[in-house]
Amino acid sequence: MFNRNRGLRQVAAIASMAMVAGCSMFSDGDGGDEEPIVVGTTSAPSTLDPAASWDGSWELFRNVYQTLLSYPNGATTPQPDAADSCGFTDATNRTYRCELREGLTFSNGDGIDARAVKHSIDRIRTIGAPGGPAGLLGSLDRVQALGDREVVFHLKTADATFPFVLATPAMSIVDPDDYPADALRKDAAVSGSGPYTLASYAKGERAELVRNERYKGYAERRNGSVTIRYFQDSEAMVGALRDHSVDVTYRGLAADDIVALEGEDADELQLVEGAGTDISYLVFNPKDEWAAKPAVRKAIAQVVDRATIAHKIYKDTVDPLYSMVPKGLTGHTTGFFDDYGDPDADKARAYLAEAGITEPVPLTLWYTTDRYGSETAVLFRELKRQLEASGLFEITLKSRPWATYVEGYQKGEYPVFGRGWFPDFPDADNYIAPFVGEENALGTPYPASEITTKLLPRSREESDRAQVEREFEEAQEILVDDARLLPLWQGKQYVAASEEIAGGERALDPSTIMMVWELYRKTSW
Repeated sequence: MFNRNRGLRQVAAIASMAMVAGCSMFSDGDGGDEEPIVVGTTSAPSTLDPAASWDGSWELFRNVYQTLLSYPNGATTPQPDAADSCGFTDATNRTYRCELREGLTFSNGDGIDARAVKHSIDRIRTIGAPGGPAGLLGSLDRVQALGDREVVFHLKTADATFPFVLATPAMSIVDPDDYPADALRKDAAVSGSGPYTLASYAKGERAELVRNERYKGYAERRNGSVTIRYFQDSEAMVGALRDHSVDVTYRGLAADDIVALEGEDADELQLVEGAGTDISYLVFNPKDEWAAKPAVRKAIAQVVDRATIAHKIYKDTVDPLYSMVPKGLTGHTTGFFDDYGDPDADKARAYLAEAGITEPVPLTLWYTTDRYGSETAVLFRELKRQLEASGLFEITLKSRPWATYVEGYQKGEYPVFGRGWFPDFPDADNYIAPFVGEENALGTPYPASEITTKLLPRSREESDRAQVEREFEEAQEILVDDARLLPLWQGKQYVAASEEIAGGERALDPSTIMMVWELYRKTSW
């Protein structure tokens, strides 16, 4: 393992210094007539309709739409937002009831009632958009609107994670007059009830947000407006931060840029490091002749050197990961290290020999060119180098942009492919359930019946998520034995900002989605 001692400058430290007499202090955060805070990111929305998105579009959704539940600053479990109250009404975790806040309206003035909530959830399943969030609602049987303010969710089975699902931006409440029940909205507009309205939008370029004066929810907005600029790569984004055309950067910072930012003068730029829950992993396609063989998968698991990847490729801005559930969550293990230990070509050769494989295994590894950061191509070149250096594999690398990459893996075209995962919600369930079952988020059937029919259902009966550690440990033992999914690294979260911006340390929710209302400019006495 490798360690860094670079001493990141924390916004919290800057904040404490600002309270010293004679120094600058923070504004009251009312936004006033200040110019918009400009946020740079490489995570551009793929759509503006929540029924179509199970991806980075959620970054925008969190700020312009509203959900029944969300995460007020400091919360690690969902709390009411559009709802006044929510909770299970039975001991079996199968009936979940929410009562809406009074007087809710969409930004266009239309009222929000229980029927609008039902419409918003039902259309996700009715439309069933490819790559959309319908899979999150697997436990839902039906939604019932009772009167104007009461919504009841009837579940097929016990599901203590359902409140977490309702807190995802996928479950954003939309205006029934603007969002058809059986089709996606086609124009580039948003009718939501979130902290901001979408004043203008240029796909892949920018989103301009202004304060929604009709908003009723938990968010305390510390600015009047925010412009989000979308970049293709980290280099251009950090360049914009340095020339002051961007105030804050988040999501997509490359390792080299993070290291460079750590060396910046604290009077110019600040960098905040936080724990991350995003992961990177490989997926093996059981329809491929070679990837279908357990011996091949285990040999790869035995050869891959995660510590070298974390240090050499990512400059220690990520940590090696040895289970699909990351550190910091109940259920995290080190199963792949426990079973395979350090990289060892001889042990990998023994796996192959036992299966009668004596010649180098030909495999094609696929990755996306524009989704998980500029290091992705370098990562896959390093994987190729490691695997071929063992003398056991002949690796071909191929890549596609994300839009066509998704189509390819959903059709089962790739023998082995790379994926990243930003959590839908901070629970171990969300690092296992989306990847198993006949239909899953990867497009590669993985029955794993012990997990899908026993361990996950059993864990969802328990509302106290700290009490389900054993179920997730057992599930991960199965994942390690199968080696169908191979975890590589766990990310850290970085927010870089100009010296005059505050709130970066408060701006990420437990799913690491940015809440732009927490950002504000410092002022002087």
